[in-house]
Amino acid sequence: MAEEAIVARDTADAGLALPKPMPYLGQVWWRFRKDKMGLATSLVILLIILSAILAPWISPYDPNEGLVSRRLAPLFADGHILGTDEQGRDMLTRLLYGGRNSLLAGVVPVVMAFTVGTTLGILAGYGSQKVNTLIMRVTDVFYAFPSILLAIAIAGALGPGLKNVLIALMVVNTPRIVRIAESVTVQAKGLDYVEAARASGAGMLPIIRSHILPNVVSPLLVYNSTLVSVNIIAAAGLGFLGLGIASPHAEWGAMLNTLRQSIYMNVWVPILPGAAIFITSMAFNLLSDSVRDAMDVRL
Repeated sequence: MAEEAIVARDTADAGLALPKPMPYLGQVWWRFRKDKMGLATSLVILLIILSAILAPWISPYDPNEGLVSRRLAPLFADGHILGTDEQGRDMLTRLLYGGRNSLLAGVVPVVMAFTVGTTLGILAGYGSQKVNTLIMRVTDVFYAFPSILLAIAIAGALGPGLKNVLIALMVVNTPRIVRIAESVTVQAKGLDYVEAARASGAGMLPIIRSHILPNVVSPLLVYNSTLVSVNIIAAAGLGFLGLGIASPHAEWGAMLNTLRQSIYMNVWVPILPGAAIFITSMAFNLLSDSVRDAMDVRL
């Protein structure tokens, strides 16, 4: 401490200002910029999102209208770079429009589950024992069922459609977020500065907003970034089983289902939606690893 005081005094005497410590978000961004894999996967995800949004300007075809005379056209056929499907619809157009639904099914349930699960988890961790028992025992009920089977059961009960897929995946994701939020809240509740804030007369809501929530958000953001890829695969599985988005609307899982019988006539066309699912889910997985490393202060 004495040496630091001497250095600070000498620096002040020399007319030099000590550099300000970088804020936490600045450190996260600085570490993320150093990760080439994270930047590359971010670029891939950005291109996928932009291609889905700009689908009407990229491809001139209607995604739901085809021509039987040009069904299962090969790659690089005249006017169809990626060929056509079993009904003569342009595959590039179907992939672009299907990306809209697949990305919505991957991101929206995570956002909804994050909102609901974080709220319930903080209430369970910071509230009374009765509140904790009620919320966590209800959460444990959902853990009795495998995730994909629970999603199939909910989607089957509600019927096909994008809205029902979002609800099913949100219900499946919420219990995991509740458990993580509750565990982190219990740990943060015992920290010295939280005890000091409580002793100073601060209310529950100010303590949660200023001290508990910042501790909970970091691990949940990392975990939720992994859930996006899981949801994309789960939504594709529901679409493959006929429980996802109803035909003729494009969705990668449903496209796999309708094209699987065409693999003997045109092997490349059925591979395309599977490749789209693989590339997108892998990109989100790699991005979550980069986000985890960037947010780890120990690194």
